[in-house]
Amino acid sequence: MTPPSPLPSSLADTIRAALVAARNPEKAPGMQAYMKSTMPFLGVGLWDTRKITLAIARAAQPAPDADEVRDAVVDLWCGADWREERYAAQALLTLPVARARLDWLDLHREIIVTGDWWDHTDEAMHRIGELLVAHRAEMTPVLLAWSREPNRWLRRSAVIAQLEQKAATDTDLLTAVIEANEADPDFFLRKAIGWALRQYSRTDPDWVRAFVEAHPGLSPLSRREAIKHLSSPA
Repeated sequence: MTPPSPLPSSLADTIRAALVAARNPEKAPGMQAYMKSTMPFLGVGLWDTRKITLAIARAAQPAPDADEVRDAVVDLWCGADWREERYAAQALLTLPVARARLDWLDLHREIIVTGDWWDHTDEAMHRIGELLVAHRAEMTPVLLAWSREPNRWLRRSAVIAQLEQKAATDTDLLTAVIEANEADPDFFLRKAIGWALRQYSRTDPDWVRAFVEAHPGLSPLSRREAIKHLSSPA
């Protein structure tokens, strides 16, 4: 009898092995085509990827500390052969030991820039929003700077960073990051502006209505998305 292979020695390797074991080659091509990804897929759904990743991390004994989690994130992200590995890296960033760490801002920025697509950017939004809540004085100038970066995904991140803030939304910041991008023709930025305004309209519809009226330069897409849930046209 051939002895079993040794178990992977690192958190990242354990997650990789589990994702490969769960692969579905029939689904993989369609997932890759939908995401317009040059990186291939294993065919593991996003929610299954997260479930597998977090189950492994939570079952690890001893529990991985912050350094071990960060190492696994970097390993999975930078060494990815499959897109699910990058989804797993972002899933690890939801662990309590990893959240709202200002010293990990460089890691989030790297993910946004090198991920270079909306799925990674929009998942990173949750982590950027948490950083803003926990470190508002430090993060506000960061987001203002990101809103004027050449990289469109950093700009999109600045615009949507407050999607989950509701009444805690800093409307001065929201105004500034939108105004920095309202004339940009990029679809993903225009969609992000409309999304941010539409989401805040659930909290303060009058503010959003007034904002749209005061910004005639908003693109039709941004304007349409912004007023979608308002009771009367802006």
